[in-house]
Amino acid sequence: MSLLFSPLSLRGLELPNRIQISPMCQYSANDGCMSDWHLMHLGTLALSGAGLLVIEATHVTRDGRITHGCCGLYDDANEQALDRVLRFLRAHSATPIGLQLGHAGRKASSARPWQGRAALGSGEDPWPTLAPSALPFGEGWPTPREASADDLAAVRDAFVGATRRAARLGIDLIEVHAAHGYLLSTFLSPLSNQRRDAWGGSRDARMRFPLEVFAAMREQWPSERPMGVRIHGSDWVDGGWDVQDAIAFAGALKELGCDYVTVSSGGVSTRARIPVSPGYQVPLAQAVRKATGMPTCAVGMIVRARQAEEILSEGHADQVAIARALLFNPRWPWQAALELGDRLPSAPQYERASEPLWPGAALLRG
Repeated sequence: MSLLFSPLSLRGLELPNRIQISPMCQYSANDGCMSDWHLMHLGTLALSGAGLLVIEATHVTRDGRITHGCCGLYDDANEQALDRVLRFLRAHSATPIGLQLGHAGRKASSARPWQGRAALGSGEDPWPTLAPSALPFGEGWPTPREASADDLAAVRDAFVGATRRAARLGIDLIEVHAAHGYLLSTFLSPLSNQRRDAWGGSRDARMRFPLEVFAAMREQWPSERPMGVRIHGSDWVDGGWDVQDAIAFAGALKELGCDYVTVSSGGVSTRARIPVSPGYQVPLAQAVRKATGMPTCAVGMIVRARQAEEILSEGHADQVAIARALLFNPRWPWQAALELGDRLPSAPQYERASEPLWPGAALLRG
């Protein structure tokens, strides 16, 4: 058996393989509530054969959404809509289901990507945004309000409230979003956090609020269920957050009961020059794993089965998170299993598309 298709245990959760479906925003919710699009999108991915399906960034406050179409888990209507989707998925798939919880911070009140990836204009029902410091994300973006102590307490409590709702819904795993320039990651980076109080200044002070949020969530999350964090390994800007900072943050999370980190990067500054290429973020995950012993998940331009297998076999990470490659081919795990000489179980309705029932499968092995 390849490492990619070997099981992985995180606390009381046994994952059948090391393929994680990365959380991917669909911008198709209605006032925070998942829609029929999510039934189709997540239903397809739940039959992919991946070991873990992580639902897209789901926001803990209404003002913490990235766009008008982003999902939330801040009220009863949101919870009921997510419950409907989960019941549908579980009726047809045994794939473990995770949920990413986050707050968009100063990148909230944005247009959907296909509408221009910019801040909402005055006629598009924008809303005020929140950040560690009153610094806009970039040119043309509004200046956010600097979060007060009361704001921080309210955000922390909102993360806890969403965590309780997720536990009630039977979600198998939570991933906290502390990357990509959203609220928690902007506390970490010196480019976006220029506070001079207890939540700014030194690296330890900048890490304080994200760690407080994680600790409060972990206390309310069932002890047998895993919690992870998506962290950023680099701002890709001189003087910004770097991999040594990521190592320190991951180590602190580990002490608080974090079970894994997914190491991504960028998103904090429009000045970033990101060297995008196949597996470009893998060295960041490798460095965190080596320094902390924390289980890591590598993400970013992982598109080939043998590439994914090498990441695991060479000890760079414990999981791989696949995003756009699975949008392009929702049966990516099937193809990967063929290429690596493994076989994935499938729904009985699809068995006739697998070996030995279909000789054409051998032609897809590549």
